[in-house]
Amino acid sequence: MRVAALFLSIIVPILGVPVPVFAAPGQNCAEPGRDQINGSWPRAMLQADAVTPLENGAGITVAVLSTGVDAGQPQFGNRVLAGAGVIGAGRANQDCTGAGTQVAGVISGQRAGGDNDVAGLSPASRILPVRVMLDDPAGSEPTPDSLAQGITVAVQNGADVVVVAAPVYDDDRDLEAAVATAAARNVVVVAAVGDLGGPDEPNPRPYPASYPNVLGVGAIDQAGRIWPDSQRGDYVDLVAPGVAVPTLQTGRGLVEVDGTAVAAGFVGAAAALTRARRPGLNAAETARHLVATASPAPTSPAFGAGVISPYAALTAQVVDTEARRLPALQAPPPATDATELQRRTTALAGAATAAVLVLVLLLTAAALRRSRRRHWRPGLPPRLHTAPEPLEPGPPIMLLDEPSRPLEPARRP
Repeated sequence: MRVAALFLSIIVPILGVPVPVFAAPGQNCAEPGRDQINGSWPRAMLQADAVTPLENGAGITVAVLSTGVDAGQPQFGNRVLAGAGVIGAGRANQDCTGAGTQVAGVISGQRAGGDNDVAGLSPASRILPVRVMLDDPAGSEPTPDSLAQGITVAVQNGADVVVVAAPVYDDDRDLEAAVATAAARNVVVVAAVGDLGGPDEPNPRPYPASYPNVLGVGAIDQAGRIWPDSQRGDYVDLVAPGVAVPTLQTGRGLVEVDGTAVAAGFVGAAAALTRARRPGLNAAETARHLVATASPAPTSPAFGAGVISPYAALTAQVVDTEARRLPALQAPPPATDATELQRRTTALAGAATAAVLVLVLLLTAAALRRSRRRHWRPGLPPRLHTAPEPLEPGPPIMLLDEPSRPLEPARRP
């Protein structure tokens, strides 16, 4: 961008074409925000009012790697540290552009009173500003070297959580080494996945979100849909509100902003709350806990594990799913006396008898089912038909049809 501007400043005047004026760093700073914004859908979605009574992030330092953070914003109180700048001039606790102040606002901003309910998710956490990109309203981007130095400075200054608001798109050894050092020093690193995911954008692979030990964060809208410009890929671990998000503006007041930077701020705040609530978890365990307690979302490279859920992170107990060996058990020695032998014999006989009875019942049940299918029902045989007995005796039964004749005497010879 700088090279293109220099080229235009030299060549275009020769052609007689007017040259656009680029704002110099520290000039034309962002206008103050509105005095009041009623309602904050991200706070409602993330159950912020239920989270604050449980934990407010006190004692945790969150480093914001961006254009700086305005320590003079009234709703920060005195929780913005001096910080450090690794690029550009000026102090890191000043922010002309407002980008870093907006990210810090969703982390540690406090209510201004009245109906204004816009506040950070971890309002008692300290903010460590680290300038890794020029504080220039005309636009600027970090470099792999500035991000590597920024992460290193944040770790050296006692950060518990590091939020990288803008990615780079070059895989850099020094940047990867800085992330690995942060993980070894027990620091949670959260990184925006970038805003080049639109239909006309290249959706390049972002860093440090693509490195191990980094929580890559995408952005969703009020309906839980992915913001069209949110980048998508296997580097997305979680998503958070990133559309029309009310937050603090540099100088004073409130502003609504879009982007994966403020979404990363919400995840950084959730990491701060978790570290304060569960001090026994190291950085890697904290990251796994946030992923495991996320609210389910559609399976997609844009959503990662789901929507960050600070309330679940503070209240849920995550069970370790790694395989564990069962404790060793020693079987009792077998008994050899006669009593034990008789007990076993009786048990086997009883089991055999029960098995036979079960078999008989099963066969009977099968026969009954089969008979029902044939429309047969068990019953007694029918009674045989017998002729009724006469009431009075009948005449004597004649043995012969003809009357018998008297016998003739035998003839003598």
